[in-house]
Amino acid sequence: MALMPVADALAAVVSGVEPLPEETVTLDDAYHRVLARDVVALRTQPPAAMSAMDGYAVRAADAASVPARLTVTGEIAAGRPFAGQLGPGEALRIFTGGVVPDGADAIVIQEDTARDGDTVTVQEAAVAGRHIRPAGVDFREGDVLLRAGTRLTDRALSLAASMNHTALPVRRRPKVALVATGDELVMPGGQPGPGQIVYSNGYALRALVRAEGADVLDLGVVGDTMEATRAAIRQARDSGADVLVTTGGASVGDHDVVKRALDAEGVDIAFWKIALRPGKPMMHGRLGGMRLLGLPGNPVSSYVCGFLFVVPLLRALAGRSELHTPLEPAVLGSDLPANDQRQDYLRARLELRADGPPVATAVRQQDSSLLGHLAAAGALIVRPPFAQAAPAGSACVILKLPL
Repeated sequence: MALMPVADALAAVVSGVEPLPEETVTLDDAYHRVLARDVVALRTQPPAAMSAMDGYAVRAADAASVPARLTVTGEIAAGRPFAGQLGPGEALRIFTGGVVPDGADAIVIQEDTARDGDTVTVQEAAVAGRHIRPAGVDFREGDVLLRAGTRLTDRALSLAASMNHTALPVRRRPKVALVATGDELVMPGGQPGPGQIVYSNGYALRALVRAEGADVLDLGVVGDTMEATRAAIRQARDSGADVLVTTGGASVGDHDVVKRALDAEGVDIAFWKIALRPGKPMMHGRLGGMRLLGLPGNPVSSYVCGFLFVVPLLRALAGRSELHTPLEPAVLGSDLPANDQRQDYLRARLELRADGPPVATAVRQQDSSLLGHLAAAGALIVRPPFAQAAPAGSACVILKLPL
């Protein structure tokens, strides 16, 4: 089977994906959920003109020439509007958030006045509209302020509350089943035997999946047998998982049973093997309504493929408007050799600069088993197939890794 270009594989993974059904959740439960529909303001904010400062509400014409002596006829605090109207030669003591009374068209800040009993002397000329927040300056009833496909941040939740919403329509969380294969894997804290290694892939993948707002069903590590692998696939399907992510067993060796197990269970494999480094032996397919991503077993390959392919799939299922991590400009911190037919994703350290794009320096050892370099990396340098050799200082593009 020919190696599929990375761009084609990315397109295939999200092709035809429909967002998951809608559900309504409270604001407290909506953090990092994805809006299913546009959300409109249920009120105008502010509902009336309000003072932006502590001071005095005045008619600008009465305090255009200074000093100006005005009679203080009352006080306005936030939540306690003045019932009457401001007349000529009058001023009203007002505090931040207080409703600007009828007749007033300016606020003179407290620091520009001198108070003597019921008289205030304005020492800085008033300007009409100054220090007044007009009604609706933030938003008006009926305005669409949060769009479908938006992932709700802490600021968005504050806005929704200000819009007078108590609950929001969001997409159901994707459910992801994780299965690792490999007789050589031992859980952390165990004692590896001869030829065994400590299992690590699942910890990164679970964190990556949860950071995208998905629920995780971890089916653990299964041995390199058809029976165990097929049983795990069926368990994921029967659990109602939207996505099954397998790690390991995706290559062509006699003990790599994942593809054979998937074929035996009726999974429709869309592709297997990508022109990608690290991560060439990656699979994508479907079993009914469950999508499958078969990731390589090497830890770096597993993570990079999860970052490149699992994340966009989860975002598509959640209905997000932006699926892929954007490419960003950078400058190479070291020479790079010419590339072959595979698209490279090189682990790199980032050095931020105040006067330009960051410097991305590829780590010297790019072996897909080296987790120390992956953990220290801040980005992936993306190099297209057959890229020419590039000296230090050359422009490049990077994908920043999650913090």
